[in-house]
Amino acid sequence: MMLGFIADLSTNSSILLIVCLVAVCMFEAINGFHDTANAVATVIYTKTLPPIAAVIWSGFWNFLGAMLGGIAVAVGMMKLIPLGDMANTPLNENISMVLAILVTAIIWNLGTWYFGIPCSSSHTMIGALLGGGFAYFTVHGGAGPNWDKAIDVGMSLLISPLFGFALAIGLMFLLRSLIKQKAIFKSPEDLKKNQNPPMWIRAILVTTCTLVSYFHGNNDGQKGVGLLMVVLIAFMPTRFALAPDFSGAETKASVQKIEAVILQALPSDSLHFAPLASACKKMNAQIDTFNSQDKTQVLAIRKSLQGFNKKMETAAKEEYFPKEAATVTKAEIKNLKDTYEFKLTWTVLLIAICLGAGTMVGWKRIVVTIGEKIGKSHLTYAQGASAELCAAATIGVSSYYGLPVSTTHVLSSGVAGTMVAEGGVKNLRRKTITSIAIAWLLTLPVTFIMAAALFFLFRMFA
Repeated sequence: MMLGFIADLSTNSSILLIVCLVAVCMFEAINGFHDTANAVATVIYTKTLPPIAAVIWSGFWNFLGAMLGGIAVAVGMMKLIPLGDMANTPLNENISMVLAILVTAIIWNLGTWYFGIPCSSSHTMIGALLGGGFAYFTVHGGAGPNWDKAIDVGMSLLISPLFGFALAIGLMFLLRSLIKQKAIFKSPEDLKKNQNPPMWIRAILVTTCTLVSYFHGNNDGQKGVGLLMVVLIAFMPTRFALAPDFSGAETKASVQKIEAVILQALPSDSLHFAPLASACKKMNAQIDTFNSQDKTQVLAIRKSLQGFNKKMETAAKEEYFPKEAATVTKAEIKNLKDTYEFKLTWTVLLIAICLGAGTMVGWKRIVVTIGEKIGKSHLTYAQGASAELCAAATIGVSSYYGLPVSTTHVLSSGVAGTMVAEGGVKNLRRKTITSIAIAWLLTLPVTFIMAAALFFLFRMFA
């Protein structure tokens, strides 16, 4: 399959495509050992699992999470940049933007990993996407980055660590109130010789490590798939901007069914009738003249379908139609959405392999920071379980709602919350917390500026 679509490109473009695909794989592998270290830190530092066993176990569940994930997060990432504007610019401009995004993400992730700073791959990718998209917009005009979507994503990245911090404190107080077995509030070094913690707390730690790994794969794997799809659409929009099984006839049939609902369910003098009926007519006319070999038309119809669906989703949600008519509308909206929100099996498999393999190397630097340097006291069994439970719950809910979150920041803030619960703010290591906070604040602006600058640099040589 790879050779099949590369054959459609010139030699130079084929080489650059391979370079971009390798760069996506590198980013996802770095994501694996950068972010997944958070999942194994607690089980390693509580000696619940040996390091090698923990890393292999986490890598497997990352792989599985990526394979079984949906596409909502991937689609959200793709919406951050102006894909629809790529049709009207030369391929070398699109390549310059894609390379700027990928190189920025890799440099920042590797740099923060080298210094052992828990930094968010999600922040990194989003900053790079927005910076590359903004630079592209300043040169070529068009819609530019999707700032509304960027605000939604930014809010999820901002709130999730605060939520994890507060929830971890609450869980620790709850455990203190309900659990009488004091061994779970000790670190392995504090236990007396031959004294073991209850098996149930160790089981919880393994379970939460599994869940964090799975949900990390599910959430961050989708980000990798979204990034890979951006690359493919930039190089070959006629092949990858719409689903492989896209059919103009079937798409038009769905639009006509929605149009029939509007004509039957709404009176012609209704405020909503004219704009909705007009949207259906325009969509039908565009499908009638659609040429699947024209990249301008392919990206245009993708953009039109997105706008049409958004309008009809609003109509159904606001109950403009009776219940039965709304049910029909929602079913056809889902059919239309499948034409531009889809995943390719080979892209998911490739990202899953890279994420899982990356998990198994380079993990130690971040694990040491999480386990030893956030708090002044050694991580206890109760702290490890509380932090992991918070992270698993936050990431799982975020994946369900299609919001990208930072595993790094959620888990780090959870560990910090448990340290505060046990010894107050003075139990935190100020230097480490400051480094994490500075990285958290700088990642978006630095990656934004770096990606924009690299775009201008690369286009000089493209």
